[in-house]
Amino acid sequence: MFKNLAEYSMKLYSNNYLKQIPSLRILIAIVAGILLQYHLQLNFNLMLTVACVALVSLVIFSSLSIKIKFSFSWIKGLLISILFMGIGACLSYSKNTSHSKIWVGNHEVKNSPVIVTIIENIAIKEKSYKALATVEAVFNNGVWQSVEGDILLYFKKTDGLPNIHYGSQIIITNNLNHIINSGNPGGFNYSRYCSFQGIYFQGFLQKGDYLILSSNKKDWFVNKLIQARTNVLSTLKKYIKGENEISIAEALLIGYRDELNRDLVRAYSNTGVVHIIAISGLHLGMIYGLIIFLFKPFVKFKWSKLVKALTIVIVLWMFSFIAGMPPSILRSAIMFSCIALGDLIGKKNNIYNGLSLSAIIILIINPFALWDVGFQLSYSAVISIVIFSPYIKKWIYFKNKLLAGFWNLNAITLSAQILTLPIVLYHFHQFPNLFIFTNLFAVPFSGLILYAEILLIIFSFWNGLAIFLGSFSEWGISILNKFILNVDILPFAVWESIQINIIQSIFLYGVIISFISFLIFKKAKYFVVGSFFLCLFFMNRTLDFLKSIQQKKIIVYNVPSHTAIDIVDSRSFIFNGSDILKADGFLRNFHIKPSRVLHRISKTNSLKNIYYSENLIISKNRKILVVNKRLNGLNNKTNWDAIILTKNPKISIADIVKFANCKSFVFDGSNSLWKINQWKRECDSLHLQYHICSLNGAFEMNL
Repeated sequence: MFKNLAEYSMKLYSNNYLKQIPSLRILIAIVAGILLQYHLQLNFNLMLTVACVALVSLVIFSSLSIKIKFSFSWIKGLLISILFMGIGACLSYSKNTSHSKIWVGNHEVKNSPVIVTIIENIAIKEKSYKALATVEAVFNNGVWQSVEGDILLYFKKTDGLPNIHYGSQIIITNNLNHIINSGNPGGFNYSRYCSFQGIYFQGFLQKGDYLILSSNKKDWFVNKLIQARTNVLSTLKKYIKGENEISIAEALLIGYRDELNRDLVRAYSNTGVVHIIAISGLHLGMIYGLIIFLFKPFVKFKWSKLVKALTIVIVLWMFSFIAGMPPSILRSAIMFSCIALGDLIGKKNNIYNGLSLSAIIILIINPFALWDVGFQLSYSAVISIVIFSPYIKKWIYFKNKLLAGFWNLNAITLSAQILTLPIVLYHFHQFPNLFIFTNLFAVPFSGLILYAEILLIIFSFWNGLAIFLGSFSEWGISILNKFILNVDILPFAVWESIQINIIQSIFLYGVIISFISFLIFKKAKYFVVGSFFLCLFFMNRTLDFLKSIQQKKIIVYNVPSHTAIDIVDSRSFIFNGSDILKADGFLRNFHIKPSRVLHRISKTNSLKNIYYSENLIISKNRKILVVNKRLNGLNNKTNWDAIILTKNPKISIADIVKFANCKSFVFDGSNSLWKINQWKRECDSLHLQYHICSLNGAFEMNL
């Protein structure tokens, strides 16, 4: 009887599709553990104890009789989930550098000498040279103390390129500070982004701030990878001359993006082909396809199967390491390696198992990859393609192989958008309306360019052929850039200023999955569920719009060296600030545009409920004064809710309080540091409240 029960239970297990993907169940538990630890900041010993108890309980449960195990089979699943949740939480805790006892943040580093090792080659930025370094020791209380933690270093460009490289060791004497956010509403959380990579400090250095030591500290393997990466970049620069062309060539081949033009990147993003220059699984897929094609003539030989598998694994992982191992590449390397090895031993792989396994490996290496947009887009795109492309391909049938291939490419492009849509809208607040059109040209054409670049690297020793391949690559990239830029200028190329919150993203996933399920399975229950999620989505958005209609506020942005103030009334705003921020450029798009998208506001010439002039902002409940020069003629004692000091006015706080009773002073980013420190000391001595935008982020006040 028990034997029959066991056989029946195994049959049920095999029929349960989720149980056929064990790595997916483990992945879900690990993700849950990572999220729990991050949001609740659980104690490491507690998490470790829970995981150990779950493991011991699982061992005990496995030793019980078949009857008990079958009757309480749910306990096994629960214990496995708890075990891997504990593992995920422990990983999240241990990978957080700030939890280390010798973390550099536990020591005073702002005014203390520190020894650091450069762990990557210097990158040339617009106004500085940038390098990533790891801290080896800090000088405290008369002794050098060993510490750990990575930091970002920026060297002043006017001082010239410093004579440092990978492995160089330097002593920094001052100017190390915590990485802080701009604090602008809706802005990118840069400090969190850096902390997920174990980076909490940065330094802006001039010649007298550091001393180069004679010692070097290099890892042999990393050094070889950096040398290979440097050689690849040098070869590309030698044979591809155009500024925009070489920057795209570097990004396309190995994901090197330090030299990319910001406007060009925005054009690629607006037209839906940014994945071409954001190194992704597409690149590995092209290389994998090339290797398969090259081995086709040798398929009749017995040795070809083994050599092909080894070639795929070695080439893909070498490429991945040189490209810097981003999550999208790591996922693809694992997937294609599994396919190649499975092919070698004659077994087909469950693609969901392979995807889940690759995600588990990535999260073990870095649990914080879970918050990486590339990680999210990469997996959602592949899952979307796997699930939906077979159905979309059946929409249209072509006998002609060329037309069929053309449609298959369309089907893949369309299917990739389905599950990535909520992520794109949530993170980027825009949607490329012409993504199908641009991808049809850009993807295959970029594939030709990629193959040409690979051949250029392989045959760089043959100068004549290398010149031809370099010229072809440069010509191809030039055509690609012109195509993307011409599409980008079309007025309907991109749907901008889309604002959805995390709840709306979840509802949107419910809508998409339910309605797609209805179209595939033709069951009414999916349509009902989809309609329910659609109602929730629009209800939540309606509440957001009602909230934005009622808003009246002032926002003083934190923009270094510039004045930037938005006066918001309902869904309209008037801007008071630097002329450069009025143009559609990087500064405005980075610092100010996210806030305007978040608040759902558009520019107007007049406000209904708020009086505004260059220096006065008056509503029914608030009076705000903007001071950008020496004040004259204000002798009466006036009450102000806030006084904003901008553009380094030649005035002291003591002068202001003679004629003003102010609840709060605001010092924006256009003021010099020494001036802000002077005002700060005055406010402290007079016991006055103040807000420093460069330290505390944007200032917001409801009007």
